[in-house]
Amino acid sequence: MPLLIVILGLFLLFLLIAKFKLNAFIAFIIVSLAVGIAEGMDLDQVVKSIEHGIGNTLGFLVMILGLGAMLGKLVADSGAAQQITTKLVAKFGVKNIQWALVLTGFIVGIPLFYEVGFVILIPLIFTITASTGLPLLYVGLPMIASLSVTHGYLPPHPAPTAITAMFEADMGKTLLYGIIIAIPAITVAGPWFSRTIKNVKATPLKDFVNPTVLKEEEMPGINISIFTALLPIILIMLSTVADLLFPKDYGFMPFVNFLGNPVIAMLISVLVAIYTLGLARGKKMTDIMGSMSSSISGITMVLLIIAGAGALKEVLIDSGVSLYIADSLKDSTVSPLLLAWFVATVIRVCVGSATVAGLTTAGIVMPLINATGVSPELMVLAIGSGSLMLSHVNDGGFWLFKEYFNLSIKDTLKTWTVMETTVGVMGLIGVMILSLFV
Repeated sequence: MPLLIVILGLFLLFLLIAKFKLNAFIAFIIVSLAVGIAEGMDLDQVVKSIEHGIGNTLGFLVMILGLGAMLGKLVADSGAAQQITTKLVAKFGVKNIQWALVLTGFIVGIPLFYEVGFVILIPLIFTITASTGLPLLYVGLPMIASLSVTHGYLPPHPAPTAITAMFEADMGKTLLYGIIIAIPAITVAGPWFSRTIKNVKATPLKDFVNPTVLKEEEMPGINISIFTALLPIILIMLSTVADLLFPKDYGFMPFVNFLGNPVIAMLISVLVAIYTLGLARGKKMTDIMGSMSSSISGITMVLLIIAGAGALKEVLIDSGVSLYIADSLKDSTVSPLLLAWFVATVIRVCVGSATVAGLTTAGIVMPLINATGVSPELMVLAIGSGSLMLSHVNDGGFWLFKEYFNLSIKDTLKTWTVMETTVGVMGLIGVMILSLFV
């Protein structure tokens, strides 16, 4: 019965979001109340559980996502993203154009949310296509695959960061394992897959044929652009590597771990970006602060959705459902990594949002970590992979891709949906292989 209530709750979540187009945050709160009451919780207890879930979830994430949005805005507005793209394309040449765009998507995708990175980079894809004469999907899909993987797998993106916090996983290890898994996933879903769809004709909408691009003198240098965009990853990874090489009580380790704390790493990166991408280029502090303030409005709803998912997670825990599910599955011969991936896939297909799918799955499978001893970092990545599976008409990313590439729904399913599914399957394969060594 507890499992049936959860299934009905998820079905209600799907109906509210997909059928009735209700705001995802409101839908999560309604479903949290319904599941808690159906599981026999007192009314006051359900409300307290929701409040506790929202507070615990947002306490860590507000700082990470807020600073991440500011960094992404600075990278975008300064022209650093455009500089990275144009220089890498020039360096790699037309013959290796796909690999240049894969690398660009990965670098730019780390500090930028998926939709922001997409909108910023798509005019550059159109420009490259026009100048080289290459097919649009051949040029664009590798970069889009790279953006998608960073969105689904890697902190500081919303779902991976939130799930990492929920599972008390190590952020640095999650990043390291995520990058290892991302490389083959992007390679197969991007450059390799794009060569199989030459018969699909994509043409940019007329509004985007002649995109406005910044001049060379208006952009920061390539080295400072890449350094600033990747600085949070550099700091977090340095801390992780230092943990592997030195004992925790070694002289400089407390300071290194402090710098590698995700919040501190993001704060330092934003402060560096204010100077390198703003003040050093002659911008006024008031203009920079205004731009950063506007970036926060873009993540408000993302934070609320994550908060709603945190509320549902807490209700599942406090009502005993999560423990019941864990007890039911702990003797299963199926790997908990595969189970987590499968649950995330099902919710992704039903609800559409990768973020919602990832966070909802985390609340359901969290007890499996303690019950089975599975690596929490690999569980984060298994859920992230599943949350990207089988994107279709209920996913905003599906329509973003369709409209910008001017494709029919059929061709979008043949390209975007297959690419996303390839990313999800390759992610699962990578996680299962890594589990043999971790």
